[in-house]
Amino acid sequence: MTDNLELTETDFAEDRYARLRLIPWWEQERLRNATVMVVGAGAIGNELIKDISLLGVGRVLVVDMDTIENSNLARSVLFRAGDVGRYKAEVAAKRAMEMNPDIKAKALILNAIDDIGLGVFRRVTLVLGGLDNREARLAINQACYKVNKPWIDGAIEALNGFARAFTPPDGACYECTMTETDWKLINKRKSCTMLTQEQMNEGKIPTTPTSSAIIAGVQVQEMLKLLHSDRDLPTLAGKCYVFNGLTHDSYVVEYQRKLDCMSHDTYGSIDEMPWSVHSLTLGELINAVKVDMGTDAVVDFDRDFASVAACSCGERKDLFVPVHKLKAEAIVCPECGATMGFERFHSLDGTEVFLDKTVGEIGVPPLHIISGRAGTASKYYEFSADEPEIFSEFTKEDNING
Repeated sequence: MTDNLELTETDFAEDRYARLRLIPWWEQERLRNATVMVVGAGAIGNELIKDISLLGVGRVLVVDMDTIENSNLARSVLFRAGDVGRYKAEVAAKRAMEMNPDIKAKALILNAIDDIGLGVFRRVTLVLGGLDNREARLAINQACYKVNKPWIDGAIEALNGFARAFTPPDGACYECTMTETDWKLINKRKSCTMLTQEQMNEGKIPTTPTSSAIIAGVQVQEMLKLLHSDRDLPTLAGKCYVFNGLTHDSYVVEYQRKLDCMSHDTYGSIDEMPWSVHSLTLGELINAVKVDMGTDAVVDFDRDFASVAACSCGERKDLFVPVHKLKAEAIVCPECGATMGFERFHSLDGTEVFLDKTVGEIGVPPLHIISGRAGTASKYYEFSADEPEIFSEFTKEDNING
């Protein structure tokens, strides 16, 4: 005699991630607890955000400073015609949370080269790159190595593309892969005074939604394997997956680590300080470092700043901006129209005449990390009071320290 069992629909119900959990090595909690930063919200970035949202990555930071154009609509799954003119990062973050209400996504409308503090990189689990230029890739690479965070790069052109992973402190990094041609192309974007040539047309790269979907899919699969690193899964760390959509060929190449590569600098122990770049002055900063490290200590920044522009006619004006952000029109003399020279600095010793300025007023981004140096000794200090500015949407329960 059989039991009279009445089965209901609930007995067969599956939660959102049930099929993912069927993968033997899968642990959904690792994705839920992860904080992933996607830098670039274009064609590849759209696919990256789509995939990690579907997979249930708990917290997503979307970094991009551009707005949506009509040409984006043919290549970007998250954008609609009504979104033209809106910021890519804001729309992508909103659509990610609509796609999966389990996740939290935040847009950061920032320049990837200058405006992301190292403390942001330090708090994420890993970085996914959907970038379209070498200079931005180099900046992300250097930031990731400084705070020991893996990042996965992707690039596409027409039906082709590649994906590669870099896992500091070991193995090859992005700079290790750069050729002499790569460096020439980066330097071509600069004038002899290191000013960005904004009028230079770099050209538009031909891309398709198919190639971006393939390459982003490989990037996200590498992310999954890195999140399950103790499962001994093969990864693309220090390697590149190359895809040729025209001939259906694909292969993997392995990069060699360059011993003299300048991007392998990894910071040691970092002191979390109750400082904000918005309120701490340069004078207070150098004094605090001298108290901690000795009167001979100096503060070192990881970038050059322009301080004052001077013209041969005698005109002078304050600049106080990272050299990389300095625009040509900013150093046109208002009196005679000539191009002005400018002074630059990348360290402080306490004798400067502009110590009343806040750290943020010279262009240091929130939650950044600076170094103090005394002789051969170095220490690293984080502006930790800026954390809520970036991560306020992610609560303490979300465990943002990736």
